[in-house]
Amino acid sequence: MSEIKKIVLAYSGGLDTSCIIPWLKENYPGAEVIAACADVGQPDDFEAIEKKAIKSGASKAYIMDIKKEFMEDYVWPCVKADAVYEGKYLLGTSFARPLISKKLVEIAKKEGADAIAHGATGKGNDQVRFELTVKALAPEIKLIAPWRIWDLKSREDEIKYAEAHNVPVDYKSEENPYPYSMDWNIWHLSHEGDDLENPANAPKDMVYMVTTQPEKAPDTPEYVELTFEKGIPVAVNGKKMDALELITTLNAIGAKNGIGIVDLVENRLVGLKSRGIYENPGGAIIMYAHRELEYLTLDRATYHFKEHVANKYAELVYDGMWFSPLREALAAFVDETQKTCSGTVKLKLYKGNIISAGSSSPYSLYSEEYVTFGEDDVYDQKDAGGFINLFGLPLTMRALMMQKNEKKNK
Repeated sequence: MSEIKKIVLAYSGGLDTSCIIPWLKENYPGAEVIAACADVGQPDDFEAIEKKAIKSGASKAYIMDIKKEFMEDYVWPCVKADAVYEGKYLLGTSFARPLISKKLVEIAKKEGADAIAHGATGKGNDQVRFELTVKALAPEIKLIAPWRIWDLKSREDEIKYAEAHNVPVDYKSEENPYPYSMDWNIWHLSHEGDDLENPANAPKDMVYMVTTQPEKAPDTPEYVELTFEKGIPVAVNGKKMDALELITTLNAIGAKNGIGIVDLVENRLVGLKSRGIYENPGGAIIMYAHRELEYLTLDRATYHFKEHVANKYAELVYDGMWFSPLREALAAFVDETQKTCSGTVKLKLYKGNIISAGSSSPYSLYSEEYVTFGEDDVYDQKDAGGFINLFGLPLTMRALMMQKNEKKNK
């Protein structure tokens, strides 16, 4: 341990990572600890977090505003890919971790640090996401995961440890904390733990901190139009917006109408199942609208293959493999499919429901002229008979073979 002289810690300002600062200094004597906090849109007091890190023993504290990079370089690629894990989870935590870890590596290289530490537990997915990113970008940097090796087993243990090491503790929040483990960024809010650990328990009203419960949403529907350019949303109701304004606007519209609540028992990478409640008002609207546009602009073979790609892409992101060759190769395929994914989608939002209300694209493959039951110059209905004969030839051959063998066996 003595060879580690400088450590960059992924710091949130919470009790866990605040305790990690003195723990690192105790267990790596003489080592300097640099705290690094990422602003990905969570409603935190970053000035207070910076001060707390220094008071807890950090020599320096970085506050990194990475919201724009998060949306443009991590969220939008997943939107274009239609990446949703196990049909429900919009990957809010999953695609934030590789960016945060990338920034930790950048700071470690700038500061000449020997190691990167994080506060992820040994039972979750985040430990994998943090560490795989470091391995992919800077394999020479050592990794430290205190939760896998320290003796602190409870919040009470941590509070006692904090008191003994002069770590500032907000007793009001620490003694009566919100009972759930949360991850919050501009794309989503997740809740896990406490009574939610039993899948038979319905979420309590107190869970929801972003989205209005559907039954409390307005009694009249709200319509919203999204405009896309090459798979990326660029306007809401005809108004051009950058990524941050767009997601903030849609979060407000979706939250008001009870949109984006997901209750999921998911398969963690580490082998356990976990139950989480996710709030994704803006994200749910964007993902729905993007799929609606692809129904118009992608041909059958490409769309069906892209469905397979979407599942694999989501799995790779969930598993912390953002910087893997396969994820990058799939992203190249996705980008090719998005060249014609431009247009406008109109949606009706009503008490938690997203309902299609029309879509259009200059690249639409739908033709009212050709799909009509009336006569046209492209589709001759007589041709269908020959097509069906050829398409069904394997079925015909199999049936003839079975009939022949049945006669032999009589």
